[in-house]
Amino acid sequence: SHFVLELIYIHGVEKYEFGTAWAHFGIAAQDIYPIVEKVRQLGGVVTREPGTNVGGSQVYAFVQDPNGYSFELLQQGPTPQPLNHFELHVTDLNRSISFYEKALGMNLLLKYDSPQDQYTIAMVGYGTDRTQTVYIELKYNYNVTEYSAGNTYVHATIGTNDVYKSAAAVALVTQELGGEIVSPPGLNPVTHTKTTSFLDPDGRKIVLVDNEDYLKEIKNHGQ
Repeated sequence: SHFVLELIYIHGVEKYEFGTAWAHFGIAAQDIYPIVEKVRQLGGVVTREPGTNVGGSQVYAFVQDPNGYSFELLQQGPTPQPLNHFELHVTDLNRSISFYEKALGMNLLLKYDSPQDQYTIAMVGYGTDRTQTVYIELKYNYNVTEYSAGNTYVHATIGTNDVYKSAAAVALVTQELGGEIVSPPGLNPVTHTKTTSFLDPDGRKIVLVDNEDYLKEIKNHGQ
């Protein structure tokens, strides 16, 4: 399986509110300069031209697609998946790290503080190296205690080999750290895929989907 973006068009809806809780998606490439130019040609907006921070070595840029969704472009060596992370804004970084570690079995891959920019970032994911896995970037902005959800981003989906055991683990963690199960584990009558969904402590919706069922679902839809 691999990281994909699911785009949904709701008939009759002409505008969405982005909110401030979801930040951006990240794409890694060996040369981001032609990507930036392609975005520009296709009607996107370059919000930060390619370059490094003062004293830094990481070349990156920020762009928006025509609908306003934000993407961070990272120039780095080959990665298993070009679409390699997404960033969430959180109000309690340590709580969020603990939640994703305990509820979803992720590891803390990197954590760094930037006092001059007034934020701290933690990257969580599976494995031990963020260059070899899709990861979630959790960002705590100093003194920000609330974010607006908006209605543009719907949910993130993660595969599991046992939806029921995973849901039970999440339910236990929500009692300690917050969040809640919003859809108990069970079989979707339309797709015949076992799923469950929950909210993290900051209210973002996460869906867990049975790996084997999902592969069958994709095959049945001819994808």
